[in-house]
Amino acid sequence: MYLEDGQAYKGKGFGAAATKVGELIFNTAMIGYQELLTDPAVKGQIINMTYPLIGNYGISDIDNESEHIQAFGLVTHDITFRPSGRHGIMNISEWLRYHSIPGVYNVDTRAIAKKIRSEGIMKCLISTEGISKDNARELIENTALRTDYMRDAGVRQLTALPGLAAEGAPGRGLKIAVIDFGVKQSVLRELRGRGCDLLLCPYGVTAEEILGMNADGLLLPDGPGDPAECKLGIEATSYLIGRLPILGIGLGHLVFALAAGGSVYKLRYGHHGANHGVIDLDAGKSFIASQGHNYAVDAESLRDSGLAVTHVNLNDGTVEGMRYMNLPVFSVQFNPEGSPGPNDTKWVFDRFLQMALDMKSGNRMGGNRDAKA
Repeated sequence: MYLEDGQAYKGKGFGAAATKVGELIFNTAMIGYQELLTDPAVKGQIINMTYPLIGNYGISDIDNESEHIQAFGLVTHDITFRPSGRHGIMNISEWLRYHSIPGVYNVDTRAIAKKIRSEGIMKCLISTEGISKDNARELIENTALRTDYMRDAGVRQLTALPGLAAEGAPGRGLKIAVIDFGVKQSVLRELRGRGCDLLLCPYGVTAEEILGMNADGLLLPDGPGDPAECKLGIEATSYLIGRLPILGIGLGHLVFALAAGGSVYKLRYGHHGANHGVIDLDAGKSFIASQGHNYAVDAESLRDSGLAVTHVNLNDGTVEGMRYMNLPVFSVQFNPEGSPGPNDTKWVFDRFLQMALDMKSGNRMGGNRDAKA
């Protein structure tokens, strides 16, 4: 590993024989490495895991959040080459090699995490090909990092996904449009499992096209990149506020803030893990949330926007949720489909569907907070 400030870490390679340059972040999760590495939101990132042993239950054919590994590299203290898991079909090194992704282990991942915390997220080169420091320095200096991955992280054309639940499900009969910035399969399962029919729309879909679909609600999901680069998503969202019930998650939460006239900023080292405390200001209750983001909403920028902050991060006070006081629109920064609770945050989907049902039946406001229960 070679960092943009010139510091190098030498370990042992696993996975593919490859060299990648990406944005180095650290993640504090103990499990869920397969879901994490296939999450489109980590596209372009090299992930340093703080938990010391990764891969011990192997890789399954049911836990992917997308079709392939999205991260550019994996850094761990140790890995398991002989995993034990009833769904395992291969070990993590074989899996990375299949997807042409390099990994490095036998390095001090805690020291790397401390460095990121003190100096911030930085550009990193990871290589299992034995390149020299001079070559690494040249590659890292000459490689520009993309910040607009959300433009091609999702579907390329309109894709319909039918609901999966039987009669009586809370979302039965609802049609939800999704602007696909890089939506996770687990989010789609949450909505389809509640009976919703989904319309996955490619990046660049217009507000007029979404209204022409006769959708009952709009989901702005999570995805990779800088939210300010999501210009077409911001434009469509701005027009649809007040015309459709809207739920924003992760990147979608940030896009919603920008569409509403707010601003966002990049965090020093982001929030990445399954152990982040969040407080619900309206309910006066806290919970543990799964998170994976590098940007946050500037609370001061919401002062005259008509938006109220509903959730706050208990570690650093950043905005974790917001809503309009008089419109069926709200958003959360955390991952409601994540399961550290394991069901503490699933109410997000139920509240959104209640808003859609209320608006469909003629109640413009929709989304009573009692839907959380």
